Amino acid sequence: MNKQFDVIVIGGGPGGYIAAIRAAQLGFNVACIDEWKNANGGPALGGTCTNVGCIPSKALLQSSEHFEQAGHHFADHGIEVKGLSLDMAKMVGRKDTVVKQNNDGVLYLFKKNKVTFFHGRGSFASSKDGLYDIKVAGTAEEVITGKHIIVATGSNARTLPGTPFDEEIILSNDGALRMLDVPKKLVLIGSGVIGLEMGSVWRRLGAEVTVLEGLPTFLGVVDQQIAKEAYKAFKSQGLKIELGVKVGEIKTNEAGGKKSVSVAYTNAKGEAQLLDVDKLIISIGRVANTIGLSAESAGLRLDERGAILVDADCKTNLPNVWAIGDVVRGPMLAHKAEEEGVAVAERIAGQHGHVNFNTIPWVIYTSPEIAWVGQTEEQLKAAGKAYRAGTFPFLANGRARAIGDTTGMVKMLADATTDEILGVHIVGPMASELIAECVVAMEFRASSEDIARICHAHPSLSEATKEAALAVDKRTLNF
Repeated sequence: MNKQFDVIVIGGGPGGYIAAIRAAQLGFNVACIDEWKNANGGPALGGTCTNVGCIPSKALLQSSEHFEQAGHHFADHGIEVKGLSLDMAKMVGRKDTVVKQNNDGVLYLFKKNKVTFFHGRGSFASSKDGLYDIKVAGTAEEVITGKHIIVATGSNARTLPGTPFDEEIILSNDGALRMLDVPKKLVLIGSGVIGLEMGSVWRRLGAEVTVLEGLPTFLGVVDQQIAKEAYKAFKSQGLKIELGVKVGEIKTNEAGGKKSVSVAYTNAKGEAQLLDVDKLIISIGRVANTIGLSAESAGLRLDERGAILVDADCKTNLPNVWAIGDVVRGPMLAHKAEEEGVAVAERIAGQHGHVNFNTIPWVIYTSPEIAWVGQTEEQLKAAGKAYRAGTFPFLANGRARAIGDTTGMVKMLADATTDEILGVHIVGPMASELIAECVVAMEFRASSEDIARICHAHPSLSEATKEAALAVDKRTLNF
């Protein structure tokens, strides 16, 4: 007889493992299936985020930031560094250690919360009498049975038609995180979150980086005042960004035992261009991962993009089958997946799990960091919404001056009538941490005056948020 579970989660990324833990906390007998493997063939829980996304990229971003600080900014603090060198293997090794710590952490959490883990690929086998048989294809094949199924299979990097990833010369985020040598010349196609973060890492480490973006605007989803400030900062750092390009033929070459890649494209002026580089990173978005799920044979409905169709509660068309995270509609963000995982587990328990898409923060971990929550000024204008805006530059913030990073600003948008905060947009130091206060404020439907009248520690970067709130009422105190 198959092993029986109340809840089976397919996928052990941020959405899946969190859903499994929350369901176990609520008293369910829970199993989680995940196929990620480490270098030794063992389990590597945490999904794309932990293995080839959020976590390793932040490790390399931190290491590359230290390298750039030592090479270019320590002297400003009276610190002289002689004979600075780079041990790329050690840097990547540290990144791998950080990843493993997170992998092992999830395994520990499963043991702590009594979640049964199966290492392999999960897929729908059959259904009968309100129960689903799920096949686990691992070192050995077995079938387990569950009443509720949560699909959390994540996403894969989108490829350019006719240009598959070889992860040696033409790279996805996976290959971009595993390079053991700094390329002399590097091209990134796509200026989204992953592209900019990877471009930042390798530029700091010495690569000549060119970013090719098909859209005419830089970071079109970002408030454009913030995007323009970020664009200016990136250009001053030496990141070459070309907008409005049309990518043509991509060819891999080999001469004298050395491989390279050439990228033909037309620039915004319509002029033909050709770049010969050592590596190419393609970062043009991600696609829902339903490979090997047997969704079609199970009758699970997908949309035209291959994502699983769900309603507002993450229910699919099949009874007691749910789907969360990158494999469904909405932003492909780890923390969005986590919130959906918690909400679905609570809905299965008869509770009222809730996810507010309007207060999900977005972060780009470049330098300067970019973070935002809520609506942009462009969105408010398009909706005909009356609003007031306030900005405050980090140039006028005492803590920013002390740490030597005064790039950027905080921008707050509030309803012209009620003063409710409609959006907050930050470009500058530690924006990823500063945005949390704004998320809390918006979740409680705070006004800009609420933030303006709350005491913020001095000196702190968070004072810039308070000053932006004051600026909504045109009464900043330090600018």
